[in-house]
Amino acid sequence: MDHSQIVSFLWGVLLRKSLGAKRREIPFKRKEDILRLLRDYEDGATRTIDEDGEERDVVVSRIYPTTHFGFRRITVERPRRLDFQASPERTARLGEKRAFDNLAKSHKRDPTAKAKDEEAGRERQQAIRDVLRGLPDRLFLDRAEFETELDRALEQAELKRVAPLGKAVLSALSERNPEAEACRDKTGRPEPDPELRDTEKVPLAETIESFFDREVKPHVPDAWVDEKRRDPQDGEAGPVGYEINFNRYFYEYRPPRPLEEIEADIRRAEKEIVEMLGERS
Repeated sequence: MDHSQIVSFLWGVLLRKSLGAKRREIPFKRKEDILRLLRDYEDGATRTIDEDGEERDVVVSRIYPTTHFGFRRITVERPRRLDFQASPERTARLGEKRAFDNLAKSHKRDPTAKAKDEEAGRERQQAIRDVLRGLPDRLFLDRAEFETELDRALEQAELKRVAPLGKAVLSALSERNPEAEACRDKTGRPEPDPELRDTEKVPLAETIESFFDREVKPHVPDAWVDEKRRDPQDGEAGPVGYEINFNRYFYEYRPPRPLEEIEADIRRAEKEIVEMLGERS
């Protein structure tokens, strides 16, 4: 297996003037040290660092398999779950839908023809409202069941549910409900809910299936991976990316100073300030 080396750059110094987002630079001598570390190819190599007058040995080189830094970003989908009800409150929302509102609008230039079209559109709007008022005023937890009831009522009124008007009606009468049945497309597959969509990073050393079964399924059993989002290079599910978090590999916890020392410093600083103020007065 191929391995790669990462080196911690601890010798950067502040620039006198920032170069865009760049705030630090590495002196030439330190660049030679970095090249030496890369050439030695040693895992766990340490260097003595002088920080605020304190010398300490820190790890500056690590070696890992190249797959250690890689991951596949998979898209996790969850089904859209909606309930439906032809209540007065939800029916009133139909007027906010563009497809429904456009029924009473006409683009004809002739005033007489335009007025005639708009009047016909308002009559159709009223006919749709009448159909909705005649539906059972109960909560449907299955979209397919509600659509069957809606289509039956529209047929009796000699109306048809055509897109996008049909979508506007379903949108106005629906609300999210985690207890509802999953909405399904014409092939019977669950429809994804964009608001519940999420992403996960799967390490390259692990299969998507094992990661998904361990990290996702126990929390959202109805979730699935969007297989259509694939990497352009190998064609597998989930685009490949790489990320190196230097803190993860080189951070060393340094406990804070004892509270007594901090309090002593504060009292000393307060004393110096009082003395300075006394000299000025």
